[in-house]
Amino acid sequence: MIKPNVTAEERPYHHGDLHRAIVNAALEVLSETQSTEFSLRELARRAGVSHNAPYKHFGDKRELLTAVSAMGFEFLAERMTHAMEGLSSPRARLSALTRSYVRHGVENPALYRLMFGGLLSGPDYGRPVIERVAAEKTKVLIAETIVHGALGRAIPNTLRNERKIAGATLIYWSLVHGLTTLLVDRLAGPMGKSDELSESVLLGMLDGLATKLPALPLGTWVGARASEE
Repeated sequence: MIKPNVTAEERPYHHGDLHRAIVNAALEVLSETQSTEFSLRELARRAGVSHNAPYKHFGDKRELLTAVSAMGFEFLAERMTHAMEGLSSPRARLSALTRSYVRHGVENPALYRLMFGGLLSGPDYGRPVIERVAAEKTKVLIAETIVHGALGRAIPNTLRNERKIAGATLIYWSLVHGLTTLLVDRLAGPMGKSDELSESVLLGMLDGLATKLPALPLGTWVGARASEE
């Protein structure tokens, strides 16, 4: 599970980073309890600051959870990038990316639900800006891996191929996200075999995409957006 890389005695608020201290405290509680049912007062106590201190950076709990979700996407992008380091084969890179993505959800169920669930969606179904920016990094990593030949052949990143790349990204992300959600919700398993399940789903997807790359339909999109357009 994700653990902030600071201890209670080394809280970064001592160095003026109260924002990060509160987010780290929220990540700790979320990991321990697998629930978002905590208060800002509780986080302040855990971080060792006054109960009013969190409100200097977060107007309300939704703003705090938005920062936590954005941090979750940052962790996911870092994990995916690290998993692909040193691998020259596009196929091997895609396999490593897939395993790291699924592991992120399996090891951090509550955080994954926060990142991809509807808790933070606004009245227009839009997602908060900082969360969308962080989520875009995940999509870009997937798309770049596909462009560089993960599906069996490189796809020139040109305007002409834009919709095909987006279509392949959507298919890949839908399948991997679906598998992760099934594992998190215990509708597939066991969780300890997430790597094997990831590879099985990936092989099935590649068999289909190697035959044809379906273009993303006009008027549709993949990735984070401000609202339904």
